[in-house]
Amino acid sequence: MIAHSSSAHATISLLGAQQNELLRALTREELIELFSHLELMPLAAGKHLFDVGQPLDCAYFPTNAIVSLQYVTEDGGASGIAVVGREGVVGVSMYEGECANCTAVVQSAGYGYRIRSAVLRTAFFDGGALAQQLMRHASALFAQLAQTVAGVRHGSIEQRLCRWLLDRLDRSISNELKVTQEMIASLLGVRRESITGCAGKLQDDGLIEYRRGTVVVLDRSAMERRAGSCYVAS
Repeated sequence: MIAHSSSAHATISLLGAQQNELLRALTREELIELFSHLELMPLAAGKHLFDVGQPLDCAYFPTNAIVSLQYVTEDGGASGIAVVGREGVVGVSMYEGECANCTAVVQSAGYGYRIRSAVLRTAFFDGGALAQQLMRHASALFAQLAQTVAGVRHGSIEQRLCRWLLDRLDRSISNELKVTQEMIASLLGVRRESITGCAGKLQDDGLIEYRRGTVVVLDRSAMERRAGSCYVAS
């Protein structure tokens, strides 16, 4: 009876880890081997997982939290460069002593699994599905960064706002996002009044419903059309 209970608990725990899509893509054997090194932890909104220049001691696999990767300027300003949710991992370090080249801030609260960087590095160099998934995620993250740069250069504020919301909607368990216009304006690097105007137009056209601190996406297809080439599902 005790062994059965322990086995059931282990199965439930593994299912919890598989809420992260990267971990779910591993073989059962790989996940079991890695699981003893994974620590489930709450990720509160606004929590800094690491800051630019800090050693990358740990990596994080979000389950239902959303993490914003931000480039921080010398005067303290921050621009959003990418976003990671249940599809991936943040803080991967490929060599000992590697430091972060951006800041990772929890944007939407939830949970995630933390693992020591040294353990993840060892598992990566052992090869297998984990190494393949980490390289695949790195490629997707690079594509997201490239898309961000192209959007800043060629996209309108409305297109960039639609893409910003869609990127987070892709990683959310509902069509409701807890964000403020101040946060969006800061991470997009534009004036708050510009976001207010664009959000108001999207609401008038029936694409979103905006309440203070909350955006509900009502028409995803129309949002994608408005975003145009600024958005490619990731």
